[in-house]
Amino acid sequence: MKISELDNVKSQGTSMDRINVLPDEGVSRFDGMDILSVKQFKHRDLDIIFDVARDMREMVDRQGAVDILKGKLLSNLFYEPSTRTSSSFAAATQRLGGNVIQINNVTFSSVSKGEELRDTIRSMGSYSDAIVLRHPDEGSADIAAEVSEKPIINAGDGIGEHPTQALLDIFTIVEELGTIDGLTVTMLGDLKYGRTVHSLAKLLALYDVKLNFVAPDLLKAPTALVDSLIESGVGPCKHVDLDSIISETDVLYVTRVQQERFVDQSVYEKVNRSYAVNVDTMDIAKERMIVMHPLPRVDEISRAVDKDPRAAYFRQMEYGMYVRMALLALVFGKV
Repeated sequence: MKISELDNVKSQGTSMDRINVLPDEGVSRFDGMDILSVKQFKHRDLDIIFDVARDMREMVDRQGAVDILKGKLLSNLFYEPSTRTSSSFAAATQRLGGNVIQINNVTFSSVSKGEELRDTIRSMGSYSDAIVLRHPDEGSADIAAEVSEKPIINAGDGIGEHPTQALLDIFTIVEELGTIDGLTVTMLGDLKYGRTVHSLAKLLALYDVKLNFVAPDLLKAPTALVDSLIESGVGPCKHVDLDSIISETDVLYVTRVQQERFVDQSVYEKVNRSYAVNVDTMDIAKERMIVMHPLPRVDEISRAVDKDPRAAYFRQMEYGMYVRMALLALVFGKV
């Protein structure tokens, strides 16, 4: 059943809470599920999420919002600064009729008094129906899930993973290029600390892709990630320069050098601005390709590239809201 059909059911006065929209075993397994790692997902799961995301997009285009999450409350708990991810989850919840407890700077809360993560999670769980967590420590989402009676959604755990970003990245590629199988994906920039590329690379392993890694030695991808990709059959080809492979690239995924991950700022200065995507780069790129970026950007993509129709990074942000709407509807058992 599509969102439009939900509207019809609602108009007839039937409680949506009792409607199982897609009576499918694959869908029902999302009900109450923690979203902690891309390793949870199989190909079929992505198909389900993306089908619902497309329905969400149609609904937003048609009417803006529905109330399938009426009465539901989401806690957005962010220990690190966030604009896009926190706002995207808030918008997704409100588009579906739910409400949000927004905590964007935990340093001004009880955590500054020494409260442990486990206690914070238990407290927020007593107020809300699910918790979106961003935390600077790798593995923090797993710790939260161990103690929470409510679903935990990992919105980034240090240099670990960012599963919902990876899902929206895959969705972006499919919607922009029509497929993933057979594509060449080049990841550029901070591949060591970039949790977005860690998660995306793992999801891409579900497809028939060629994967290129382009990074300075100080920011090369972790050995464990590279080994797992090789084992899965999509071992990355490592390149020092972008120009040698840009002409064969279908998806250029750019990341910033994350200053906040460096203890020694002199090391940051060595690698900052190692690569830049500019008009000259796009001149030798394919006519049909896309440039993606999880944002925020600094100097790694020239503002002049924004005018290029192949620049998909702002469309990528919009796709993200639809994917997160789909995830919330699935996790709350509303589809």
